Amino acid sequence: MYLDVVHLRAFYDLPLGQLLRGLIGAPVTQMWPDIQGQSLLGLGYAGPFMRRYYGSAERVISAMPAPQGAIHWPREHANSCALVEDEALPFSDATFDRIMLVHALDHCSDPSAMLREVWRVLAPGGRVIVVVPNRRGLWARSELSPFGYGRPYSGSQLKELMKNCQFNVLSDSEALFMPPSRAVSIQRTARTWENLGRRFWPAFAGILILEAEKLVFRSLPVDGKKSRLRVLRPVFIPDGAATGLKPVRRERSEQ
Repeated sequence: MYLDVVHLRAFYDLPLGQLLRGLIGAPVTQMWPDIQGQSLLGLGYAGPFMRRYYGSAERVISAMPAPQGAIHWPREHANSCALVEDEALPFSDATFDRIMLVHALDHCSDPSAMLREVWRVLAPGGRVIVVVPNRRGLWARSELSPFGYGRPYSGSQLKELMKNCQFNVLSDSEALFMPPSRAVSIQRTARTWENLGRRFWPAFAGILILEAEKLVFRSLPVDGKKSRLRVLRPVFIPDGAATGLKPVRRERSEQ
């Protein structure tokens, strides 16, 4: 279930929201330091993390799902926001070079259907960044941020989902090692928490960040040989049973 876009915007205007924007945005920037001349789509509520690319990318569009609602984005420029259905994006095939999903996979009703649409509108070899709450982290259990209202993932679950939707995982990272709190003392030491968390307890980060690439073909065996699938006929099934398998021709043994 999506949160209302008004609540999302209000959260990222708060001091805690601005702090999270920086902590999560740091690894995102490391993955995509520059996308000059490329087209970028944000799905969900990715505006706070796409803002740095607005001036350099060829085109930046924020696609906000209908159950969430849409607002003018970015505030200081002409509107680049579109209200969409997350399972039927209103864009042509292979339109975007990069796609960013924030408050999307964890809130939608059918993550696989959303990723199939992301795959469709992404150019061959295009890349996607996914930001979701970590199942093991504290932020998925707290209502202080929007990450506590969606569907959390483990790292293996997220990678398996991307693989099943024809994406090749390139890199992954974590963020939000500080405990969820509005206390000023905790927020002031957020950078220290990040450094210690990455070193000592990376599995318990609050947020998972994953970069993947669109696959457009099946991988071939290294030796170049065609792979064959052996289909074995169960020997315990009696002759004449309805199995959907072709009958096996048996040779009569000579008497």
